[in-house]
Amino acid sequence: MAKKESKNIAKAHAAVVKPAYALPEAVGLLKQVKYAKFDETVDLTMRLGVDTRHADQMVRGTVVLPHGLGKTKTVAVIATGDRQKEATDAGADFVGGEEMVEKIQKENWTAFDALIATPDMMKVVGRLGKVLGPKGLMPNPKTGTVTMDVAAAVKEIKAGKVEYRADKTSLVHVPVGKLSFDAQKLIDNASTVIGAVVRSKPSAAKGKYIKSITLSSSMGPGVPLDSAVADAAGKH
Repeated sequence: MAKKESKNIAKAHAAVVKPAYALPEAVGLLKQVKYAKFDETVDLTMRLGVDTRHADQMVRGTVVLPHGLGKTKTVAVIATGDRQKEATDAGADFVGGEEMVEKIQKENWTAFDALIATPDMMKVVGRLGKVLGPKGLMPNPKTGTVTMDVAAAVKEIKAGKVEYRADKTSLVHVPVGKLSFDAQKLIDNASTVIGAVVRSKPSAAKGKYIKSITLSSSMGPGVPLDSAVADAAGKH
């Protein structure tokens, strides 16, 4: 079985023959070489010309994908009073106050994809850094997850809002959908993310900002994208 899989992988990688592809070509290629029996996630990886050790070169933000991710995210909200009802009405999966903070702290409970908190609850939510931090689940005003408008935040995440963030190696990894999506939907989602990252260029960043962009699927090859893709996406 392992031999058959390695043959498939080799065949898929061998299909990438050009040094760079236009976005529609890259999406078409990933669909063409698909061999996995499950519906693979399509990921976008961008290498940026920034030094994330410096706060003024950090690249981070959120963007709502026009066609979502093909799955609905599980959203938890920590709030009090009327904000709890607003969160529930907006479709939040878990809503609570200090008792939820305690559950996360004592049980390491993280059965959610996103956590939203109101500013007044951040005093207690702040204690959860050790549990939530490593998983990228800590509420943050920059990503719109610390807010009084919990209803809007829940709806955005449910609609396909994704976070992008440059890691220590200056790479940004963002899922842009499932391989079963129509090609145009994957193109639209990927263009939206690329455009958002291009527009997030820190003023302190020097030299070439977008060094490379690769589109890949869970089991498929990494397909390098043409630099013109970033130029076009940044103009939208």
